[in-house]
Amino acid sequence: MLRYFRYGPSKWRTYSQSMKINQCLNSFSEYDKIRLISSSPKRSLYCNFSNNNSFQAAGLSLQQFDDAQSQGIARLIEAYRVHGHKKADVNPLYKTSQKSDVEELRPENYGLDMNSNITLNGGTTISISDLISHLEHVFCGSISVETSQLEFSDEKEFICQSINQARYEEIDDKKKRNLAELLIKSQGIDHFINSKFKTVKRYGGEGAESAAAFSDEIFRFAAKDEIEQVIIGMPHRGRLNLLVGQLDLPPEVLFRKMKGLTEFPEEASSYSTGDVISHLTSSTDLVYDDNTVHVTMLPCPSHLEAVNSVAMGKCRGRQLTQTLGKHSTDEFPIDEKKALCFLMHGDAAFAGQGVVAECFNMSNLPHFSVGGTIHLIVNNQIGFTTPSHQGRSSRYSSDIGKIIGCPVIHVNGDHPEDVVKVANIAMEYRKKFKKDIIVDLICFRRWGHNEIDDPSFTQPIMYQEIEARHSVPDYYAQKLVESEVISSEEVSQWNEELQSKFNEHLKNTDSYIPPRTFLHEQWSSMKIPQSSEYTLWDTGYPVDNLAYIGVKSVEVPDSLEMHSRLVKMYADVRRNKMETGSPVDWATAEALAFGSLLQQDFSIRLCGQDVGRGTFSHRHAVVVCQDSEIIHVPLNHLSENQTSQIEVVNSLLSEEAVLGFEYGMSVENPNRLVIWEAQFGDFFNGAQIIVDTFVNSGEAKWLTQSGLVMLLPHGYDGMGPEHSSCRIERFLQGTNSKEDGIDGDDVNIHFCNPTTPAQYFHLLRRQMIRNYRKPLVVASPKTLLRLPAATSCLSEMGPGTHFRPVLPDPSIKDQSKLQKVIFCSGKHYYTLVEERDRLGLSATIAVIRVEELCPFPAHDIRQQVANLPDGISYKWAQEEPRNMGAWNFVSARFENILGIKLEYAGRPVLPTPAVGVGKVHKEQADQILIDTFK
Repeated sequence: MLRYFRYGPSKWRTYSQSMKINQCLNSFSEYDKIRLISSSPKRSLYCNFSNNNSFQAAGLSLQQFDDAQSQGIARLIEAYRVHGHKKADVNPLYKTSQKSDVEELRPENYGLDMNSNITLNGGTTISISDLISHLEHVFCGSISVETSQLEFSDEKEFICQSINQARYEEIDDKKKRNLAELLIKSQGIDHFINSKFKTVKRYGGEGAESAAAFSDEIFRFAAKDEIEQVIIGMPHRGRLNLLVGQLDLPPEVLFRKMKGLTEFPEEASSYSTGDVISHLTSSTDLVYDDNTVHVTMLPCPSHLEAVNSVAMGKCRGRQLTQTLGKHSTDEFPIDEKKALCFLMHGDAAFAGQGVVAECFNMSNLPHFSVGGTIHLIVNNQIGFTTPSHQGRSSRYSSDIGKIIGCPVIHVNGDHPEDVVKVANIAMEYRKKFKKDIIVDLICFRRWGHNEIDDPSFTQPIMYQEIEARHSVPDYYAQKLVESEVISSEEVSQWNEELQSKFNEHLKNTDSYIPPRTFLHEQWSSMKIPQSSEYTLWDTGYPVDNLAYIGVKSVEVPDSLEMHSRLVKMYADVRRNKMETGSPVDWATAEALAFGSLLQQDFSIRLCGQDVGRGTFSHRHAVVVCQDSEIIHVPLNHLSENQTSQIEVVNSLLSEEAVLGFEYGMSVENPNRLVIWEAQFGDFFNGAQIIVDTFVNSGEAKWLTQSGLVMLLPHGYDGMGPEHSSCRIERFLQGTNSKEDGIDGDDVNIHFCNPTTPAQYFHLLRRQMIRNYRKPLVVASPKTLLRLPAATSCLSEMGPGTHFRPVLPDPSIKDQSKLQKVIFCSGKHYYTLVEERDRLGLSATIAVIRVEELCPFPAHDIRQQVANLPDGISYKWAQEEPRNMGAWNFVSARFENILGIKLEYAGRPVLPTPAVGVGKVHKEQADQILIDTFK
């Protein structure tokens, strides 16, 4: 039978299997590579496992048994492969409760005679009990594996064969020596910090020192395999050990933080808040046997697992960095050798945080795949004070990975040599299959959640056992001393050297000047803007070029059958506007911004739910052939020699993981415009963690610049609480926009609520034209997308033009007649102007638009009111409730900076962004206009 299966990003496999066994057919997994082949008068069983002892042959030849016994042995082997982990010796704690009887592993269940013999290929005869001993050793030892969730037999066989080999493989003495020194060093770092800084929370790696062995082997393998960079995302536990012990973080930086000093040089003190000790980061070159790999640990927030998708995004950004050429499909190629994503997790967070499942869901999707991620769960079997049986509903914390058929290897942290072997298996699997793999390192936590905490309050039995144990480094070193691989004098010397070295670093701490670790490599052309700087960047583009881009943006091959409605309402209309010079709409201005940036060799990534078409069916950046569903991206075909592309990504239904991924892409390369669009503006709150801990604060905490653009459709049009507001107030509350009248560029984000396509065009281009990067949040339109009044001429985007933070009222010719000025932001402007004109008040009331709320454009507003007559009244009008929108942000600044006390006209205070009753919505909208013009 022939079957097709989805495999990885847009790949398909063909799988063929023929079995001629009657009753036992249903006893085997359909994808299992164990093959029963009919022959007469004998049957041969090929189980494809070997070892360095009696099982070196490729299989077992059953020469003396009838069909039922052959089938029984095959089923027993399969049972150990599937259920052996239930009996495995992988938990360093609670030894007496392990090795329990597992129903599926009882040989009598398979009708086997324990006194019978099996003849191996080559003629050697063994008993079934010897076979069981072998299976116990391979699948129930200090390494165990789960493969039943794997969809393809070759992956299952690879894992099982690798585990089999690892269980009989011996590592050489040189490697054992290096491993012992590494573990002693990791432990010594914790001991030194504890002796010098007893009251500092360090979240040490004690009890999980074998994690250092795992990461070291990952780096070593990557270097040997010529992987250019390893990108690490990890939480706090053991972070300092890894940073100082393996990633070359100067110990002085660590000690400075412990003394309450900054991790950055003095020049950065005015624009950096810094971060806590357990969020420190490093980037360095590691050399293994003349092979070099660059390793970068990403900064992280305290929100566990939030960094996962950021690391994935940065990894893919690096893998795409040198990708050139045109792409007509929906898939961009990546080079897995350019970067490896290595994620470390805590067991409780891995099982408990929803972003983990989101990341697994996108791991094999086109536009999100990174060629496989190595996952290490540092499983200390407790979350703060919550035991594992209260922290998850599944058997293992790793079970969430099974949703994508991810292999899981469990390994006992008391066996560092096995940990090293498993690291190699994980890397080989990723190299061969380009998919994620999970290693569950089962260990323990020597102290409480932090070293000041007393864990015996809540886990007395666990910590009685932990206190009675030797440390893993000491135990392993003693084992090597007894086998004469190392001497006890060497162990003492390692400890003494580390303590002496760290004492010297500690002495140098106060005089140490931290290095400048930001805006390096591809970011070296960027600068940090100062508070006194404010520039109107010339973001205009030649009009002839814009007209050309507009035509090309709707051009498709003759062979592509475009939807008939798109031909009339999209392609023909846009071409006609370019030819006649008619004003253009929002989507056209966006396409012109994209195309002009592509012509200037900036790449673009536009991501979000349904962004190819656009939530409101306005964009159509991707055209789908109606006959074949072949995808065509017109902007990737502007010219024959085009080298930069736009990657249009219809994302999975996720906010947190996807926004984190896009943030990661944005911090990798300053020459890539990365845009995330929410389906509705309200939906960004599913990614509030990413907004708060990365987008809003990443530069202040870590001096990491990001040019990420967030498009959040916003506007009150009767769609109810969850389809109206992008929560402007939340973003403004999280800014550091000054209240002293300085319109500087040193704010953390730019927040804009533009009202014309030209303004939007300039915002997008400004993101790339500036010599620094800042996140841009746009309250993007819904009704304005097709509003005839909300259009712009190409001349408004031509050379010498730029984004204008404040737009004056174009209808006011004589300011001396003005009696009232209404300030507003966003689409509400058009409603106000329409009502004002209806009332016949266009000569006495001006409506001024504040297009950029952050940084607050005090200078531009001051210019607008400088020559107004005395006695004018000022109002702020908004659609949002009084406790939301821009009111609380702008009112204080108008009064404190400009001396203007505003009156308020808008919805009353509400607990929800909008009402869900159409009649009430209409009454509120009418009342806003009454309050504005009374």
